[in-house]
Amino acid sequence: MLNNQLLLTGYNLYKTVINYFIAISDSIPPLLVRLFLAWEFGEAGFEKLHGTNWFAADLDFPFPFNLLPPDISWGIATFFEIVGAFALVFGFATRFFTLSLMILTVVAIVTVHLPENLTSLNELLNGYRFIDEEGDGFGNYKLPLIYLVMLLPLFFGGAGKLSIDRLIKY
Repeated sequence: MLNNQLLLTGYNLYKTVINYFIAISDSIPPLLVRLFLAWEFGEAGFEKLHGTNWFAADLDFPFPFNLLPPDISWGIATFFEIVGAFALVFGFATRFFTLSLMILTVVAIVTVHLPENLTSLNELLNGYRFIDEEGDGFGNYKLPLIYLVMLLPLFFGGAGKLSIDRLIKY
């Protein structure tokens, strides 16, 4: 009898905790993802704002981005990283800025982070790392890929309850 009561109490406690997490699932997790990504993209944007345009180096941007001069590409990337970061913090036009940051991230992966001469799946797998410590040219696309995957829930699910989007029903 005591075992049954203990099991029932444990089960009820479990249900209570799970119901609490369900109740906050539309507010806290999207907010935390937005804040984390805002920090990361904002940091990159402010580094571009105060740094030197390294896009002018020998980078081969994919079409149609290769049609723009490097200074314009640098300005667009800086704009979307900074303004997109602020938009993510407040949850404003989240899907638009998320899509913009996703496109920016894909272009960065293709242009900068993939292996230099991609000829095999093995080379692609070798590039799945944070930095190219060996300097072997196999890439370092792990972090931007993580950001890309983290942007997906915001694109499909929106900014969540704690956002300007929610207030204006965007």
